[in-house]
Amino acid sequence: MDRIIHSVGLGKRYAIGERARYVTLRDVLANAMNAPRRILGRNRRSGENRSREQLWALRDVSFDIREGEIVGLIGRNGAGKTTLLKILSRVTRPTAGFAEVHGRMGSLLEVGTGFHPELTGRENVFLSGAILGMGKREIERKFDEIVAFAEVDKFIDTPLKHFSTGMQMRLAFAVAAQLEPEILLVDEVLAVGDLEFQKKCLGKMSEVSKGGRTIVFVSHQMSQIRRLCERVIWVDRGVIKQDGPTLDVVSAYERAFTDRPEVNVQEESSGQGIQFLKWELVVEDGAPPNVLQHFGPVSFRVVIYFPEAIRKGSYGILLIDDSGRIIWHGNFELFGLQPGTFEFLHRLPTLPIKPGAYRWKAGVYDGHQWTDGWWALPEMVVGTKPMTNTGDEFQGILNLPCEMEVRALEAARK
Repeated sequence: MDRIIHSVGLGKRYAIGERARYVTLRDVLANAMNAPRRILGRNRRSGENRSREQLWALRDVSFDIREGEIVGLIGRNGAGKTTLLKILSRVTRPTAGFAEVHGRMGSLLEVGTGFHPELTGRENVFLSGAILGMGKREIERKFDEIVAFAEVDKFIDTPLKHFSTGMQMRLAFAVAAQLEPEILLVDEVLAVGDLEFQKKCLGKMSEVSKGGRTIVFVSHQMSQIRRLCERVIWVDRGVIKQDGPTLDVVSAYERAFTDRPEVNVQEESSGQGIQFLKWELVVEDGAPPNVLQHFGPVSFRVVIYFPEAIRKGSYGILLIDDSGRIIWHGNFELFGLQPGTFEFLHRLPTLPIKPGAYRWKAGVYDGHQWTDGWWALPEMVVGTKPMTNTGDEFQGILNLPCEMEVRALEAARK
């Protein structure tokens, strides 16, 4: 197979407080008009920039991806995954190093990227297709398939600003996938869609890969990574920590979260905001802390570090199955938490769900904003005895033991 992405020593540095943004034609014209003012004020601003703290979002990242590979990109929030995809898709320029990309690329980095809210869905399809390098005839030939896949046929001539977030995501994915790029970059946008559309997207990406095209896929759901990817790159704090077969890398990634110590939390988390450190079931000595093997009461804990006090906030947690369905949701108010590390202990009377892998997703509202959703690792594995039907079409969510007695009606009345 030929090398289709070649990255050497990629690095991206930001000044703390600086926000990267997309540059429009309006920005270019405004910058040209303001050039004299910029020259006069350059010395003063350059002094300001030098005084800012510098943060390397990526540092010395090198790898090769070959044609037809499906590569997963994993790592905790803020590890540098999205920054890497933005560099590969030419949205952001690297501070150091370079990346060679050979082939037409489709990218889904953020919902609605490349779309214009005032244009209709139809107009945005042609706009997005043109950005991807498609000719008008090619877009027209694929147009009906795009609309059908996105399931927005009734709204295709409505301005995009009236679309829901899910509708925008469906249309963006349909354009990127149906117009057959040689390389498809997909960030964590599938989390926006509903369950059925997530399945459709994963199926389409699998179909695209079988056609010899290359996919780089970012997800916090290890079940999706295991299902789709044959190779995984683990990014941690801006550097590649491990690159190899999916099973090896994902297992190491999950072990890192399970074995993570809770000491020196203040030192490690300095300046990083609220930190979710670990989760585990409360089990007897020697039992795996992520495996549920009974139908009785369930206790589990989530450990969180708070760098600042929370006067009044909220804490929410979801239990999600490998198909993306919400199995359980808890939302709790927080009052008067001082800075420090806290254990959030949860008690459920029972958790009778069918065997398989499940994910916890948690978040905290600190009184001003919600944290990014934290996908807890490792996955929770339910290993109870299966009580559900073996046929896929009859598979339920609950795995409840049930006794049944057959009695003649006359006998039942006595």
